[in-house]
Amino acid sequence: MSYLLNTDEILQTIRMIDQQHLDVRTITLGLSLLDCAGEDIDLVSAKIYDKICREARDLVTVGEAIEREFGIPIINKRLSVTPVALVTGGCKGNPVKAALAMDAAAAEVGVNFIGGFSALVHKDYTHGDRRLIAAIPEALASTERVCASVNVGSTRSGINMDAVAQMGHIIKNTAALTADRDGLGCSKLVIFCNAVEDNPFMAGAFHGVGEGEKAVNVGVSGPGVVYEALRECEGASFDTVAETVKRTAFKVTRMGQLVAREASRRLNVPFGIVDLSLAPTPAVGDSVARILEEMGLEVCGTHGTTAALALLNDAVKKGGVMASGHVGGLSGAFIPVSEDEGMIAAAREGTLNIDKLEAMTCVCSVGLDMIAVPGDTPAETLSAILADEAAIGMINNKTTAVRLIPAPGKTVGDTVEIGGLFGTAPVMSVHGASSKAFIERGGRIPAPLHSLRN
Repeated sequence: MSYLLNTDEILQTIRMIDQQHLDVRTITLGLSLLDCAGEDIDLVSAKIYDKICREARDLVTVGEAIEREFGIPIINKRLSVTPVALVTGGCKGNPVKAALAMDAAAAEVGVNFIGGFSALVHKDYTHGDRRLIAAIPEALASTERVCASVNVGSTRSGINMDAVAQMGHIIKNTAALTADRDGLGCSKLVIFCNAVEDNPFMAGAFHGVGEGEKAVNVGVSGPGVVYEALRECEGASFDTVAETVKRTAFKVTRMGQLVAREASRRLNVPFGIVDLSLAPTPAVGDSVARILEEMGLEVCGTHGTTAALALLNDAVKKGGVMASGHVGGLSGAFIPVSEDEGMIAAAREGTLNIDKLEAMTCVCSVGLDMIAVPGDTPAETLSAILADEAAIGMINNKTTAVRLIPAPGKTVGDTVEIGGLFGTAPVMSVHGASSKAFIERGGRIPAPLHSLRN
């Protein structure tokens, strides 16, 4: 597929990169580890290390070459692998050994994160799932690059409330084991409903069982570009706003498509998808919250925020699908509090709270993302927040996810300094009324009636 760009389009792209924070957020190589499965955890871990090093050895070099030659910033080069619970399920040993092998291999090939220390338990557990989930706190505390995820529900199966209850404790344990780093391990743990198999973004990426041996997936990002485009629409109708976002998303996605195709060719790996999500960073001018405020909201989180986000998310999708034949992943607008300069400000002011964020997740790409809560928040309260978010995903047939950081020793008004793209998280309040009896019921919340589509 060829791309013909006129001079004006080239200059627009240069301006987007130089002044508006346009970048390819990640090139993620998805890799199947199913052929590494076995009964001996040491042998399985060695196979995992060897395969990652062999198959991903050129990823960083190719990404850097494309970055230089095309002049397009590629911020991260990452890996996603088969959910490890499927690979170590027959092993009797500690799955942490597999996480250590993943971490060592990621360091060897030079990527900054590797996703897939994961389990899919949306209906029930296998023995391997139980062992892996129990190992998550230790795995995240003892590795630098490994990311974990657990899928606890789906529209087709309902919500596994036993898993939801357990994950509240897993989050607490992960925070405790990384207390010297403000609970950093929790920033690498995502709890999903309706998890997708081709997500290139961390910390929730894994290489699904429906995927092939390998695939190149690219995540593009351009909140700053959309913000600048909307600054030229002051006072215009929502029709004009939607059309402007759509046209801008088209341009951003086309750049991602170009990079994805080139990476696929050079690595000799099939092209998977382009994820056209607006993924903010803590940098000024690269914020989803500021886009919403540019539509006319005084502060993100005030009344009207959910409607503004719905427009943004829909227009991004409509523009992106016209620019690539393979749009996938999460594709929309992310609202990670600690990673968005405007949301950090709104949370500190008090306009943006967890209840409002939950309402916003009904209409955007993912869910309650990178939210710090008091360190003494009960595990059952964390589980109840997970259950609420999973219910939104299940009923609306969409992916929802949660990354909560119960910051050890911190309370409302304090700040969690995570650093890098993870940013800074103001500790937000949760409701004091208990959800303990609700969570302790266990069992499964049945799938909704509209899941019966056959």
